[in-house]
Amino acid sequence: MDSNPSEERSSTTSMNSNPQFRTPPSSRPPRPRHDGSAGFGDVSVALTIFLGFVAIIFVYPLLSGYSILHQVPEGHVGAYWRGGALLETLTNPGFHLKMPILTHFEPIQVTIQTDLVKDIPCGTKGGVMITFDKIEVVNRLRKEYVYETLLNYGVHYDKTWIYDKIHHEINQFCSSHTLQQVYIDIFDQIDEKMKEALQSDCTRYAPGIEIINVRITKPNIPPSIRRNFEQMEEERTKVLIAVERQKVAEKESETAKKMAISEAEKNAQVSKILMEQKLMEKDSARKQEEIENLMYIAREKSLADANFYKVMKEAEANKLKLTPQYLELKFIEAIANNSKIFFGNKVPNMVLDQRLLGNFLQDVARNSVADAK
Repeated sequence: MDSNPSEERSSTTSMNSNPQFRTPPSSRPPRPRHDGSAGFGDVSVALTIFLGFVAIIFVYPLLSGYSILHQVPEGHVGAYWRGGALLETLTNPGFHLKMPILTHFEPIQVTIQTDLVKDIPCGTKGGVMITFDKIEVVNRLRKEYVYETLLNYGVHYDKTWIYDKIHHEINQFCSSHTLQQVYIDIFDQIDEKMKEALQSDCTRYAPGIEIINVRITKPNIPPSIRRNFEQMEEERTKVLIAVERQKVAEKESETAKKMAISEAEKNAQVSKILMEQKLMEKDSARKQEEIENLMYIAREKSLADANFYKVMKEAEANKLKLTPQYLELKFIEAIANNSKIFFGNKVPNMVLDQRLLGNFLQDVARNSVADAK
């Protein structure tokens, strides 16, 4: 491999400067002569210059805004201006070609995006200055309205209808409400009111802009007023705690009352059941006693009927049995069995009377037999 001539010259000079290595002029080797191989160096230089020119012509435009080839990202459409005039042509995501320098390209987002508006000062109805740190507006530009919106309001349409508009609406809202209303009472309604106000004007003047949602943070208020609100909130919290305690006590009392009523109802039902049981037992005993009485009455009636029948039969038997002859016989037997004999004037009368009694009984028996026939 050939060495660099400059290195050879430097080494030769150093050797010549040293007396030990200095050679006589006649002994120096001859300087090599360049032949036709030197043409390759000129070609490489020319090639380098050509590639640099090509890079300037083609590569630089690809990296700058004056490129021929450009890309539309996903979620966007390509909008074009030629000579400052907006073209109606819109391109979808992907690679596209345009005329450099003459045609200007901008990607326009047509998906949901969030615009953040910061540090919005406003004055309330009472003159208190407050500041909203940030307000987020979720919006979307409809694809079919891209040309109309860009034609009327330019690429930065959101500055007109979102950033500037939100400042205006917040100041209008604050100026018509007190600090108490803005900070506490109707703070939860500000989001919806801002959304309605923005969407109303956008629908009227820029229908392609859709306001999806508005998120508002709590505003910053002066420290002294904030302390007052904090004290009010503490007092309100105490009141709420007292109210909740009262509700708890009422619930406990109501629960105890319900438990007492339930216990009383249970005892009443138990007493009712016991009373019904006792009544059923008494009723059963009464029915049993009635049955026993009926049985006793039936039994006594049967006995009475039997005795009556017996007496009647005995009476009938005696009636048939007590004939005059039987009575006279019994009379004679009685006198015969009597060991005492009476004497006197009345004795015949007594015997006569006994005979008259026998005759009377005989007549009675005869009449009875006749009646029976």
